[in-house]
Amino acid sequence: MKIAIVTDSTAYLPERIKDHPNLFVIPIPVILDGKIYNEGIDIEADEYYALLNNSKEFPTTSQPALGEVLELYKSIAEQGYDTIISIHLSSGISGFVHTLHGLTDEIPGVALYPYDSKITSMPMGHMVEAALDLTEEKASLEEIFAKLDLIRDNTYAYLIVEDLNNLVRGG
Repeated sequence: MKIAIVTDSTAYLPERIKDHPNLFVIPIPVILDGKIYNEGIDIEADEYYALLNNSKEFPTTSQPALGEVLELYKSIAEQGYDTIISIHLSSGISGFVHTLHGLTDEIPGVALYPYDSKITSMPMGHMVEAALDLTEEKASLEEIFAKLDLIRDNTYAYLIVEDLNNLVRGG
């Protein structure tokens, strides 16, 4: 079994795994002042925050284009992977992970497992890191999902913000 781990650009990934050969990242489109940026491709974090500080509008995001996601999955299959664990942004924030369930039968010969992290950012990056580590240890799918569930069920995130302006703007 050859397992690929897919995540989205909302995951804060530890440096040691960013270039891992079994890791694939789907950029989340960010819309700022009417322009669409693909996070991590068209715009980096420092540029984003500079634009955000001068923006007239509050940024929004959208789900990645399903056709692009399907092309990525097919490309992964062409590289010899037969299993894809796709760990994504909380279903409470985005419907993306639910949308991916509609693709589970679209890639012949590949088992696709969309996984709802129920969180984002650094904790989601930790899930991705754990999944990659377990695939290197040749863990079973059951062991990988048990570990992901353990992390998800025992991880809490707290935010400390410099000011409340963007939270107020976002409602």
